[in-house]
Amino acid sequence: MSQAEQDRRIDYIEFLATDIEGTKRFYSEIFGWEFTDYGPDYTSFTDGRLAGGFSAAPEVLTGGPLVVLYSTNLEEIETRVRENGGKIVRETFEFPGGRRFHFTDPSGNELAVWSDR
Repeated sequence: MSQAEQDRRIDYIEFLATDIEGTKRFYSEIFGWEFTDYGPDYTSFTDGRLAGGFSAAPEVLTGGPLVVLYSTNLEEIETRVRENGGKIVRETFEFPGGRRFHFTDPSGNELAVWSDR
């Protein structure tokens, strides 16, 4: 897609992270994200469709928009989140169209994962 085709679309999302290396391990292990470092305090990721980054910070503030990821196997991802140091903060629940759960990564960012299966 060209830059003109990206007009008025979400183009990049940034998070804070208390541990850049740990954050990279967490998201690459669970979701397969690929990272490019820009110095010791910033890393950029791509999930194959959307790009973003993590900036080093002494703490992560909670609240704000909720980023929701998709998975074809919700149970597998929930297990992998737990195994890799994430915490489930809202157990799997049903909603019209699917199911989802919420988790925090090791830095404290809250995200959700949903599935229509």
